[in-house]
Amino acid sequence: MRHRSNSRALYELLSSMRFAISLLTILGIASIIGTVLKQNEPYNNYLNQFGPFWFPIFEKLGLYAVYNSVWFLTILAFLVISTSVCIVRQTRPMLLDMRSFREHAKENSLAQFQHHDRVPCALPAAEAQAAASAYLTRAGFTARSNTRGDGVLLAAKQGSWSRIGYFLAHSAIVLICLGGLLDGNLPLKAQMAMGGKVVTSGNQLISDIGPESRLGLDNWSFRGNVFIPEGKSANVAVLNVQDGILLQDLPFSVSLKKFHLDHYESGMPKRFASDIIITDNASGKSVEKTIEVNKPFEFDGVMMYQASFEDGGTKLKLVAHDLRPGARNDFPLEGAIGDSVKVTTAGLDHTLELGSFRAFNIENMASDQPAEAGTMANLEKHLGSGAKSPTKKDMQNVGPSFQYKLRDSAGQAREYQTYMQPIQQDGAWYMLSGMRDSPSAQFRFMRIPMDADGKPDSWFMIRRQLIDKSRHAELARRFAATAVGQMDASVRSRMEETTRKTLELFAIGGFESLGKFIESTIPEAERDKAADVFIKILEGATWEAWKLARADAGLPAITLDGAAGRLVRDTLNATSDSLHYGAPVFFQLAGFDEVRATVLQVTRSPGKPIVYFGSLLLVLGVFAMLYIRERRLFVLIKDSGEALIALSSNRKSMDVEESFRRHRDGLAAALKPATPA
Repeated sequence: MRHRSNSRALYELLSSMRFAISLLTILGIASIIGTVLKQNEPYNNYLNQFGPFWFPIFEKLGLYAVYNSVWFLTILAFLVISTSVCIVRQTRPMLLDMRSFREHAKENSLAQFQHHDRVPCALPAAEAQAAASAYLTRAGFTARSNTRGDGVLLAAKQGSWSRIGYFLAHSAIVLICLGGLLDGNLPLKAQMAMGGKVVTSGNQLISDIGPESRLGLDNWSFRGNVFIPEGKSANVAVLNVQDGILLQDLPFSVSLKKFHLDHYESGMPKRFASDIIITDNASGKSVEKTIEVNKPFEFDGVMMYQASFEDGGTKLKLVAHDLRPGARNDFPLEGAIGDSVKVTTAGLDHTLELGSFRAFNIENMASDQPAEAGTMANLEKHLGSGAKSPTKKDMQNVGPSFQYKLRDSAGQAREYQTYMQPIQQDGAWYMLSGMRDSPSAQFRFMRIPMDADGKPDSWFMIRRQLIDKSRHAELARRFAATAVGQMDASVRSRMEETTRKTLELFAIGGFESLGKFIESTIPEAERDKAADVFIKILEGATWEAWKLARADAGLPAITLDGAAGRLVRDTLNATSDSLHYGAPVFFQLAGFDEVRATVLQVTRSPGKPIVYFGSLLLVLGVFAMLYIRERRLFVLIKDSGEALIALSSNRKSMDVEESFRRHRDGLAAALKPATPA
């Protein structure tokens, strides 16, 4: 008996609407989390986003793959069971109620209806029953009569099929949840739990990944990405699982003929599409297709979507400029994006890791000044995204750029980003190169000035002179001779010594070293004046370094004008920044051969048609429950010469009162005897 009572209690729990609504609420909250938080990303992304405290907590909760988590699929399964039990429990009572006319209703019960009234009936009983039946038929009711001792009761109804909406809506929930279960990765979780499959790291060749990390063609549900460079093919998909990957074998191979990429003026991608060739592994049949965003293609039960695009191994031609003191040699270097190139020239022991390449970069090259002044401009700043921007916009393509890491022999690495073409800033042209110590930090850019020929060659020549201690004495002598002239030899000697000392400090750490020297040796009241003196000395010595470098290179002499003076000042700034650049070599992008790659998302979803069919049933069910109204109209014709009319509805609405009055007046007119001519 106790076992039976427990089973009954479980049955009552599973079939209760409160339990089903609770499950739906949890699923709704989980779906919101899965929508807000990007799913199935590499774990490093989540670690950088949430930090070391929240990352493991969210991992245990399964928030990084909500729709494939065990608890989410378990709730789906319980919702299927609960809804199915509800349908089984309610089917028989609802079917009986749909077939029932309730023709045995008592007069007292009818008198308790909210909408009821009594009208006179002057016709004989038989004629009154016939007249009332005729009216009910004309009004669209189906009626059944029951003769009793005090008269006859006509029980009529219409819209009983509204109850079918209940079955359609609940069946839709069952089908949608079943589709979600079919598209979940329950088989994969079972294989991983039993030790059949092992997640592997993603930083290895696909050919090196063993069968323990591969999923066969019989896997009924999966969602992964296929990376294909132009001119290459692939027959496996990569599935992000936890902090690693699994490989999913495909029943076909995909080759990328051409990748198309169009842009808006703002630089955002406007259209990207892939011209692919799909070849079936079994039959060898090939199909050519162009896949675009929102235009997927299905082949052999696998749906392919255009997901994104990446670099496919663009070949770069670089010029390496040695930044070490005393170095004079520049050397060429070549590599492809994704390669790790050993740099061992001139005693170097580093590894160049080429990370990414962008053929163009759209930047706002306008100044930060407001586009226009006035009352309207001040108001538009507060009007939100729909207002015209109060700042100037001059979107320009600043040319190609590439990112790379330079790793030393100890394994330490910094990340760099360098633009190929010079960029105009503040009325002058510069080559920009940024550096950061960690992926979460912002790039700090160094601006290398361009000379009159539009090249950075002058900066490299001058910089070598400034940081080479063996050249400081000659630069100091030249500057002292120019600055002092024919003055006393002791004055010229002191000027030479000051210039040499200034150059030595600058060569150590740039303006930072000079600033520390001034703070430690000069009183605070005289520091600004001393700083101006040091700057003038550096500018003069830099001009001498430029002339000396051109003479050593066999180039003609130059004259000091406004453009040359600005180049001298910009050279000092860039040289100071380069001393904190953190790399012994500067890599200049000299040319490239771009190779693009497409990223296709491939899915096998056996539950998708079930979900679509369930969604259709849900729409029909909701429509039936909302717009098909059940009305029951009772007419009790009494032998005493009056009739009781009562109306009930399954839903309260504004037109129920009006409908009752219409039927009451119509029945009253039908039960009134005809007036003699």
